[in-house]
This record gives sequence, C-alpha cells and structure tokens, in this order.
Amino acid sequence: MADPLHTIAATLRDAFAAVTGLPADSIDPVVRPSERADAQVNGALALAKQLGRNPRDVAQAVVDTGALSGVCSATEVAGPGFINLTFTPEFLGEQLAAAAADQRVGVRPAANPEIAVVDYSAPNVAKEMHVGHLRTTLIGDALVRMLEFLGHTVIRENHIGDWGTPFGMLIEHMVDLGGVDTELTVDLSDPSAFYKQARAKFDASDEFKDRARARVTLLQSRTDAPTMAIWQKLVDKSADYFDVVYGKLGVLLRRDDIVGESFYQPLMPAMLDRLDQAGLLDESDGAKVVWVPGFKNRDGEPLPLIVQARTGGFNYATSDITCVLDRVERLHATLLVYCIGTPQSQHLQMVFKAAEMLGVLVPPARAVHVNNGNVLGDDRKILKSRSGEPAMLLDLVDAAIERGRAIVAARSPELPADEQAELARTLGIGALKYAELSSDRIKDYVFDWDRMLAFEGNTAPYLQYAHARICSIFRKAAVERAAVRATTPAIAEPQERALALQLLQFDAVVHDTVDKFSPHRLCTYLFDLAQTFTSFYEACPVLKDGHEATRDSRLALCDLTARTLAQGLDLLGIAVPERM
Repeated sequence: MADPLHTIAATLRDAFAAVTGLPADSIDPVVRPSERADAQVNGALALAKQLGRNPRDVAQAVVDTGALSGVCSATEVAGPGFINLTFTPEFLGEQLAAAAADQRVGVRPAANPEIAVVDYSAPNVAKEMHVGHLRTTLIGDALVRMLEFLGHTVIRENHIGDWGTPFGMLIEHMVDLGGVDTELTVDLSDPSAFYKQARAKFDASDEFKDRARARVTLLQSRTDAPTMAIWQKLVDKSADYFDVVYGKLGVLLRRDDIVGESFYQPLMPAMLDRLDQAGLLDESDGAKVVWVPGFKNRDGEPLPLIVQARTGGFNYATSDITCVLDRVERLHATLLVYCIGTPQSQHLQMVFKAAEMLGVLVPPARAVHVNNGNVLGDDRKILKSRSGEPAMLLDLVDAAIERGRAIVAARSPELPADEQAELARTLGIGALKYAELSSDRIKDYVFDWDRMLAFEGNTAPYLQYAHARICSIFRKAAVERAAVRATTPAIAEPQERALALQLLQFDAVVHDTVDKFSPHRLCTYLFDLAQTFTSFYEACPVLKDGHEATRDSRLALCDLTARTLAQGLDLLGIAVPERM
C-alpha cells in the first residue's frame, strides 16, 4: 500500500482498539491530510463520545501505545482531541518505493467493485453533434476510464435519439432523394444539412406532412420492410458519423455501445403495466401519470410525471424509467451514472424516484445524475459558430488539431512530419479535453483557445510539457527510467518532502474524484503536482556535478512524477508525449 494515510489508518485501528476495547474492524481512525502537519487523526472525537470519555485522553492514550513511533517523527495531541502527525523521511521513502513498484503507481482497486452503466454523449440520428455534446461526452468518458481503472465492470451506453415522429419526415426525405429500393447512398457526412432540408420540406408542404405522418405509423408498426430498411440506413450512416467524431476526439465510445431509443420502445408497454399493477399509475387531463412525492409546479400543486400522453404516445419519462428497469434487471447494474445537462435534474430525480417506488431502484442499486453547465463564448452565451448556431463538435475537434499543428510547427520544426502530426493531435485534443475536464462540471465556463493551448497555467500543454521535460532529464543522463524504480528515495530537503507528500496523495485523489464524479479534482491535483515538481527541480539538483550521492534518489522521484502525470492524464483520456 503506497498511500500513507491508509497505512496509518490500518495501524491506528489496532491502537484505538487497544485503548477503547472496541473491535478493530468497527473503528474508523479518520485520517485526513492536514495543513499543520502531514496528517491529522480525528477518530478520537467520535469514539470518546461513544464511550463517554474525554477525547484528548483517548487521543493521548493512542499516542502512548507507541504504534506510531516507527512511522512518525512527531505526534501532537491538539484541539479537542486531534492527533497531528509528521512522518519520518524513511517512512515516506518506503511508501514512494511501494508506489514505484506498483504498475498502478499506488492506487488501490475499489474495495467493492460494482457493475456500472454510464450513460453519456447521446447524440441524435441525422443531426450533427454540437458543443452541447462536448461536456457529456468528455466527462462521461473520463469517468468510464476511472471506474474501469478502479476495477469496476463498466458498461458504456450511448442512448442515441433514433426513434419518434421526426423519423417519418427524415425517411420521406430519404425516399425523395433516392427512392425506397435504392442502395440509399445519400451522403450524411453533414447530418445537419440533411435534417434542415427535411424540416424545410415538412414545413412547406402539406402533402409531404401527410406522407411523413403515414411513414411514422409504418415505422412504429415495425412491419414494413422498406421503411425499416431506410430507418436502419439512417441509423447506420449516423453511427458512421459518430465514429468519426469519437475517433478524432479519442473517446472510448464505439458503435457497439449504442443503445438507442428504439431499443426501449418495445419494453415500454410492459413497464406501464408494472406501474399500473403497483398502483402507481393514475390519470391527469387524459394522460397517464405517476404522482412522485415532493415535486410541485410553480403554483405549488403536485407535479405529475407523465408516462403516456393523452394521444397514447410515449415520452422521455416512459423511456427513462424503462432504461432504469433494463439496466438494473437485465444488466444487473448497481450503479447508474447519467452524464446529462443540469436542466434535466428535476426530470431525472422524478424518474429515479418513480423507479424506487416501483421497487427497482433500491439498494444496492442507485442512480447518480452527473450534471454539467454550459460551454460559453466570449459573450457569455452558448458558444456559437459564425452562422449563429451552436458550434459543431467536429468543427471544434478539427480546429483543436489545426491549432496544435501550428504550435508544433513553431516550437518543434526539426521533428519529422509524422511526429509533428501526432504531436499536433496530442496537443490540440489534449488542450480541448483538459479545458473541459479541469472546469467544475456544474459550472458554466468560457471557451478560450488561447488559454487552453497556453504552456503556462492549469492547461494540458503545461502538464504535457512537464512530462516531456522529465523524459528529457533521463535522456540527458543516459539512464533508462525503469532502472531507478528499485531505488528507495531519500527524503532530506523540504522540496523533496513536499514532492513526496504530493505524489502519495494520488491514490486518495483518484478515489475522491470517482466518489464525487468530478474530474476537475484530478486535474487540480495534476497541476499542483507539476508545480511542486518544478519547485523540487529548481531547488534540488538532479544531474549537477557534486550531487552524485543524491542522483539516483532524485531520478527516482522524477520517474515517479512522470508516471503519475502520465497515469492521471490517461484517466482523463489525454495522451502525453515524451518529447516536445
């Protein structure tokens, strides 16, 4: 184990048990980072209250057991019963060596691995992905990577919009362009243009409207082979387009992860029957609804969750409750993660509550709405393209790569063309992703190319350069990085100690990031780590003549820093170059 807080906690459980007489496995020593020391132990307060004892006396008794003598150079009972700890240099060195020997650089697997379904991205068929898909796609992808890294079984679900009344319009437009029995080679590389053409025709022609409505009926019956063939072609061509976007962006979603609205449609009548049999289905203004306690409209009246319109049609609530049932009962998921914008918060809360009332979403199964704010332009409104419409995601991705190419051409013109191209993509896409993930997901943020591509500040290029800089140290030393991983670092200087403590927080940060579903926490840690390394490197000569005695130790700190940066950025879906 390479996290000193967990090592100390394991030691203190036995010490607290000896002092209190309570079973060790029932005790949480509550070890936390501290600004006054290396760590603080807060467990004495709750245990003393439970036993009717003075917490300072309990804390002092724990110190007096001597359990901490081998790992702490100083212990202090402070305040109402805190224990402040200062670790010995030898203990820190041992923990660093353990992290270096671990392929996971000291990050523990999850104590209780789960089956997690992560619902993210969710574009619509025959529509172009826009800036609104940027946040859900990147946040979801980072969480998938972290959950998998911690040992959870992760099922990626891209719940695309591939069903409903607009498809009558789209299919008829396809028929007009190529006919029912053609190979359907209509170009959908620009989905928005295709959709706009169909929409304009629908709005202008009553005859087209009638045909589109009749086509919806055929589609919903699922029995008309030509209609289903055209619909499938629309879905397939859109999936081709999604693959292009995801491939360029470097996210994990693939065609096999698509579980569209059409998948859940046949399951919805049975879901309504279950609501009815459970006594949860009611009628309001001709619609079938579920009355979810605790939700009211603007007038203070109970707010219904409509699951079937008065026309008999299904809606998002019908689909989303059905999704919960399917994910819990068919996939056996215990964690449902929904990466969807903040405006959907109330809707999802009502859906989750309805599934709970139905007896499906009950412990250990739970659902989490990982909400997000908006991406804004300089005017602090939704980022738009030159045409005034929301910026298209593929345009942003291509622009990121192009800007990366310009930076590489200016900074590293000596690199071969293929290396320049790869580095351009690494820089540009990394900058785009990190700007998104380093922002608190619940807040809006302003999209700024100059800031996100800067080599100073909390940016991907800064972190990527920090990694490349460490790699260059080893090239200059003519030392293989793996050769120093058996070295136990000697922690003597304050900057070495600061770097050691920062490195050993990686485990806690990854777990905290996943627990809070907030990638920006990992980003903040990586930025702090890079800054702490810079302070170390400036104060503690690594290769300078006259410092041969500390050379291997400091090279070991350099290597572990590079590995931690690389692993952390990889969990965010960001590549790191070895030279820049």
